[in-house]
Amino acid sequence: MALSQVALVVGASRGIGRQIALDLGQNGYHVAVAAKSISEAYQTHPFPPDPNSAQSTVSTVAREINEASGRAIAIQVDVRNVEDVRRMVDKVIEVYGRLDVLVYNSGAIWWAEVEKTDTKRFQLMQRVNPEGLYATVQACLPQFQLNDWKGRIIVVSPPIYSRFFRGKTAYAMGKIAMSVLTKGLAMDFERQGRTDMAITSIWPVVAIDSAATKDSAIKEELRKPTIFSDAVLAMLRAPARSLNGNLELDEDYLRRCCGVEDFSHYSLVPGTSPRRIMPAVLPDLTVTEQLDEGRRMDSTKIRQKL
Repeated sequence: MALSQVALVVGASRGIGRQIALDLGQNGYHVAVAAKSISEAYQTHPFPPDPNSAQSTVSTVAREINEASGRAIAIQVDVRNVEDVRRMVDKVIEVYGRLDVLVYNSGAIWWAEVEKTDTKRFQLMQRVNPEGLYATVQACLPQFQLNDWKGRIIVVSPPIYSRFFRGKTAYAMGKIAMSVLTKGLAMDFERQGRTDMAITSIWPVVAIDSAATKDSAIKEELRKPTIFSDAVLAMLRAPARSLNGNLELDEDYLRRCCGVEDFSHYSLVPGTSPRRIMPAVLPDLTVTEQLDEGRRMDSTKIRQKL
């Protein structure tokens, strides 16, 4: 009997992260859900709670998965603390014995101009967004190595284009850095011949109903988070080579690779057509000299000589 694959979803309390975790559980994955806050799930009433409220935690998400005949554990983690991140991954291995999929959805958000974003808030976003991702990837890579470099990393971060910076530069700096990690680590995998490993970023075409959009968005302009989780599940079924280093958009990926044409059932308000907020065509980040590395410096080898 084949072993169930194990997925770690970081930032799984609410919205997109919760939906991804639930759908992974329904599709046969053993799931570890992690976030900063936990709760006593069996004292939560009503259950399940509003998925965009503070009552929804990784504890209640794990309970939802388990009561739907899946298998899940909840782990408390502060992604700003490297030791905490390592303990999280150690707990996954202690319980399940392996790790096949990492989904990084943790994020701190503040959309404002530079002069309205103080340094403390800027630093918080960098620590949770790119630094938290980097620490989590670092903690997971040894487990993927033990799995003969077979695994997937899914990062919730955007394509790289200049309009994204407007009015939210501090936030964009961190989210774009996450996408740079996707591109760079993918090149490492390719260079090392790890064809069964892939890292992919994904971002919504239309705003998703979540805690982040709960108070500010018009409901008619939102989609259900199921479109995002459907795209993630489709990516996990696709060959690693087809997605390594890609910066994908949920709707566009489902249309291009799964043949989906009707997206109306994803609208939060039935009968509405939410406005697309992402560009239809994105810039090509490659250059003519893409394959010319010149004399590539490796700091680890330089340090060894010293």
